[in-house]
Amino acid sequence: MFDGFQKIVEERIRVAQQKGQFDNLDGRGKPLPRDVIGDTVPEDLRLSYRILKNADCVPPEVELQHEIRRTEDLLTGMTETRDKYGILKKINFLIIKLNTMRRGRVDLEVPQHYADRLVSRMEKEPR
Repeated sequence: MFDGFQKIVEERIRVAQQKGQFDNLDGRGKPLPRDVIGDTVPEDLRLSYRILKNADCVPPEVELQHEIRRTEDLLTGMTETRDKYGILKKINFLIIKLNTMRRGRVDLEVPQHYADRLVSRMEKEPR
């Protein structure tokens, strides 16, 4: 099944080469850029992530990590203890969600933010 498809693709590439359609491509003669996805994603997910990356889509885990960072930034700018506690609860929820999405080893999970970290931050910040 794939042999026929592969022959069609190779024929189209050969015709394009003969027409010179590959002669003025950006990066010609330079090494290909290093694949960032290859090092950080499990092997069985690499192709899917590469397709998402090429389509300018962000994998759900990465989007959650970005949301966690944005929420942490909100936390650092707050002065009210009640508001900080609410944001801390949201961050912990997002971290739990991220860890359950990964379904990986427990020792690789992202640690939650605990109340003692919040209290120490509040004590350091001016009121």
